[in-house]
Amino acid sequence: MLKTARKQDKNAEGRMPLAEHLRELRNRLLKSVLGVLVVTVVAAVFYKELIDFLLRPILDSVGCADRSRRQANGGVPCADMTVNGLIAPFSIALKVSLMSGVVLASPIWLYQLWAFMAPGLHTRERKYALAFVGAGVPLFLGGAVLAYVILPQTATVLLGFTPQDTENLLPVDDYLDLVTRMVIVFGLAFELPLLLVLLNITKVLTGKRLAGWWRGMLMGIALFSAFATPTGDPLTMLSLAAPIALLCVIALVICLLNDRRRARNDPDAGLGDDEASPLGLCPQDVDAAELVYAAPHVTAQAGPDQERRLNGHDDIT
Repeated sequence: MLKTARKQDKNAEGRMPLAEHLRELRNRLLKSVLGVLVVTVVAAVFYKELIDFLLRPILDSVGCADRSRRQANGGVPCADMTVNGLIAPFSIALKVSLMSGVVLASPIWLYQLWAFMAPGLHTRERKYALAFVGAGVPLFLGGAVLAYVILPQTATVLLGFTPQDTENLLPVDDYLDLVTRMVIVFGLAFELPLLLVLLNITKVLTGKRLAGWWRGMLMGIALFSAFATPTGDPLTMLSLAAPIALLCVIALVICLLNDRRRARNDPDAGLGDDEASPLGLCPQDVDAAELVYAAPHVTAQAGPDQERRLNGHDDIT
């Protein structure tokens, strides 16, 4: 019983040996992988609906289903979706199911990520677990939806470089690779503001320091958008950079409000480990309840002479 209580206290304070941390990481990764596999199996059942959902934007924007209409509109380039090889249909089904499993199982692996970091937090900070998952899942899905929405524009820009008198054959494998990369990158990019708030809650990053980095953050967001978007055109870059910048501004406001609340509850919260807190020189009255509570403990350990001195003088204060 005593050993169990000590183990609970140690875990409550976030003090774990390295082997325990590695074991915890292994368990969290295993649960995340199992969650993704379960959702992937369920998604495989609805493979036909999912593949139609993924191919619909590209077919409606640059598909060659209506060549005459496209030629009448100025010869806009189009592409025929193809499947090459005997094993290609199976690999396509596997890619679609796995991508759907990663996206739809985001609540599971986001919660496991938070649960792995939670032992290092105080008890009052662990209550943000539901808020972390509740905000992380919509942000990740929002990035995935944004990638899906700009796919037609991306395809139109890329196929605009097609030489004249040529036809495009777009393998479904290549298209799914592009979709997967965009969905994962956009979804993880939308988690950046949540990471900033998490660093602020764990007292790693203050809102004031974050506000001082705004120029570098804007430059980093612009560079990331340039490399993350496959086309690199300004409109597509702006469609990714603008939401991330807006979310970072919201995260900055949350960090500043959290720092203000922390300073109000604990005036010494902003001090470093090597800084001394200011001493209050104004005299304050000692509560009578504190004297009654402290006197028995002091007199119980004092001798007769010391007890008489403590009771007859104000040395107890």
